[in-house]
Amino acid sequence: MRLLVLGGTQFLSRAVAAEAARRGHDVVCANRGRSGTVPPGVTTVRWDREQEAPDRLIDGDPYDAVVDVSRTPSHVRRALAAVPGAHWVFVSTISVYADDADPAGPGAGRLKEAIGEDLDPMASVENYGGMKLACERLVLDAVPGAAVVRPGLIVGPGDPSGRFAYWARRSAATGEVLAPGDPADLGQMIDVRDLAAWIVTLAEEGIGGTYDAVGSARPLGDLLAACLPDADLVWVDHDFLAGEGVEPWSGPDSIPLWLPRPAYDGMLAHDAAPALAAGLEPRAADATTRDTRAWLDADPAARITGITTEREADLLTRWRAR
Repeated sequence: MRLLVLGGTQFLSRAVAAEAARRGHDVVCANRGRSGTVPPGVTTVRWDREQEAPDRLIDGDPYDAVVDVSRTPSHVRRALAAVPGAHWVFVSTISVYADDADPAGPGAGRLKEAIGEDLDPMASVENYGGMKLACERLVLDAVPGAAVVRPGLIVGPGDPSGRFAYWARRSAATGEVLAPGDPADLGQMIDVRDLAAWIVTLAEEGIGGTYDAVGSARPLGDLLAACLPDADLVWVDHDFLAGEGVEPWSGPDSIPLWLPRPAYDGMLAHDAAPALAAGLEPRAADATTRDTRAWLDADPAARITGITTEREADLLTRWRAR
């Protein structure tokens, strides 16, 4: 298979390129060359998608498949015009859904308003989700039988968000560790390597359809117990954490993976069954945790977000004294 990966230098798109090259495919990565390096064994073509496709990209043998992770509608339009006839796998997001309390997926979940113009995707979740939805529709309209995957929380080695790295850092902890919310709250994640492997399979086999690209939802108590097997998890309720100014999800004063409930009951509880039936094979959480910790130990520049251990200890003291 001759595969075009639009990107290939960061996290998921880089993992896709690496997996496709490992399987022996002819992989071309098109990118600006500003945000990292491509994996060994792939070809790089420089392309700033604010411009038309360079001749080098479209000369030569046709591409069998394209993988795109863009969030910018004009970039997707240019790529579709430049590479007609290939099977497409477009990586979207569960942020296209309008109701974070509802876990309903493709064909059932209410969607945000599509935004077909190029706005700042990081200005708001409405921009990000709306632009991704517009990109989905561009691909599906232009490529009959295209695949659209909507990941939730992508984790694993190389994660630039630092969210799951927070828990991987604590994974060897003994003694008390603050656990946020209720252990019955559902959570889910997908290892970047498993998602990349599945995306390559979708490209190889020409599989189409729209899927929530998630691992199976499980109680957060079970998930954190698998990630921190030797810790004594101390569950601290939502209202207390919010009252203490702790932020959810990500950031310097956050506890990652924690989301306000019930407003976000559905965000980490989507149905994984359709993706599993289409070939997604998630690994166990403890394996992802172990490998992410090894990456953190090996890379001093790896990002970790979330509260400090000192802040955690203070919160636990306040929780007991409430």
